[in-house]
Amino acid sequence: MRRMTADEVVQQFEAARIAGDIYAHYQPQYNHATGRMIGCEALMRWRHPVFGAQYPNDFIGPLERSGLIREADLALFEHVCKFLRKRLDAKAPVVPVSFNVSHVDISRGDYVADLEAIRERYNIPCDLLRAELTETSSMNGLDLALKVMDRFHEAGYLVEMDDFGSGYSSLNVLKDLPFDIIKLDMRFLQGDLSGRGGTIINAMVQMAKWLETPTIAEGVETIEQADYMKSIGCTYVQGYLYARPMEPEAFEELLDTTGLEPTKPAMEFVDTLNANRFWSPDSLETLIFSNYVGAAAIFSYEKGDVEILRVNEKYLAEVGMNQTEQETLRTIGLSCLSDGERARYINHVEHAIATDEEETFETWRTVTSDCCGEDRICIRTTLRVIGRAVDQYIIYAIVQNVTIQRRHYDELADSERRFRFASEQANVYAWEYTIGTHEMRPCFRCMRDLGLPPLVRNYPEPAIELGIFPPDYADMYRDWHRQLEAGVDHLEAIIPLTVGRVPFHVRYTTEYDENGRPLKAYGSATLVVDDDHTRSAEEREAVLP
Repeated sequence: MRRMTADEVVQQFEAARIAGDIYAHYQPQYNHATGRMIGCEALMRWRHPVFGAQYPNDFIGPLERSGLIREADLALFEHVCKFLRKRLDAKAPVVPVSFNVSHVDISRGDYVADLEAIRERYNIPCDLLRAELTETSSMNGLDLALKVMDRFHEAGYLVEMDDFGSGYSSLNVLKDLPFDIIKLDMRFLQGDLSGRGGTIINAMVQMAKWLETPTIAEGVETIEQADYMKSIGCTYVQGYLYARPMEPEAFEELLDTTGLEPTKPAMEFVDTLNANRFWSPDSLETLIFSNYVGAAAIFSYEKGDVEILRVNEKYLAEVGMNQTEQETLRTIGLSCLSDGERARYINHVEHAIATDEEETFETWRTVTSDCCGEDRICIRTTLRVIGRAVDQYIIYAIVQNVTIQRRHYDELADSERRFRFASEQANVYAWEYTIGTHEMRPCFRCMRDLGLPPLVRNYPEPAIELGIFPPDYADMYRDWHRQLEAGVDHLEAIIPLTVGRVPFHVRYTTEYDENGRPLKAYGSATLVVDDDHTRSAEEREAVLP
């Protein structure tokens, strides 16, 4: 093979275009997580009848400088359309094909109209064609690039940003132009994966997810690179690791023998959430998040790892301990949880992911501030999934510091446990009544002596049906439970229990939640020791002071 000179490239281009010597090699793109093909890129090749195959580096530059690249790109696009039409006519598998658009293409005339004329001639669906604009071509004129992208979108094409990160204005281009897919330049990962390059490309992937834009890692050459990209959320790869650019015939064989799948958006949000407006500081969504929803946070969750994305000021105040914002943010993740509490937290998050429903739970965490030292606090969390992409999920959480209430409840529960233990040694029966659900949990002696199950539903009806409370006291006892629901804090009376009508001193004490609503009532029945069993029923029923 002899390399052509720049002059020979320009002089012989037209003959090569007419002869079909300008054609495409195809490099497949894969989902590294599944091993299936998701697309390919058409790369220009020149096969000279005398000099043999030419390197792209030898002819692309001269074609761009001479302005002939536009005709070369159109010739390549027609080659792609012919290839797709052949596969479609044969009802053979196809994948979307990406084709390059140079800065010369978009700067002269209506390039999209020229492409559309070719596409319509071969009747190729637009969803099988993706236009790749390089970062450099976009930087040469944002207004012009935006106009061309709008034309592509109007026609039904997806538009990719090629070689993202290779230039110096990547973020400006990404901010101003509505790309559908971002192709990452893997030159960042030529060195140590854990170095600065790995950190930068990780940030790129996370940023693309929040733009709801899929990413393709281009130039992946090693399994370590591909595994690293998958670990940070970019599973789509293109490069020598899977396949080099190949002749159309070889690519057809690969299509016929390889599993295929479509590309998917990087992040799908719930229908009612506009992600762009949510992140805008002036939007109604942000106003509500900051002022009207209580203490709230948004975090990403992926395979047991939590990364905080945003909190409001009420969250900072709710955690307390006079922490600075930086100190508070450190307590939001899972590092402040014990192993057991962390496992519970992850359990609830994954249940919310699996059910797509709201999940509420409480966890204890250890927080530290410079001024107050270390303390344990209990946080009640209500969370829901608002976005998802493969293994990553965006979670919206409303939190409440319930440390005081939980400590009070634990003290009551501890007292109740001690009381129950003591009651086993005396003539005392005890039970716990959940007011809202009408559920009663009896002590061991209640279960042993009275035949009650560990959980009694629709209480007190089962106890009345069993004859524990005699029929002539049933209405009075039912009324007690209506009073408990209304919020009375204390009830007691002497009541004859069981068919033997043995007199017991029955008491109820009510526990309230943080809002002052009745939550539970703790009941007990203590045997009345009295040698005078001839007292009147009125005396035994009298409510004690």
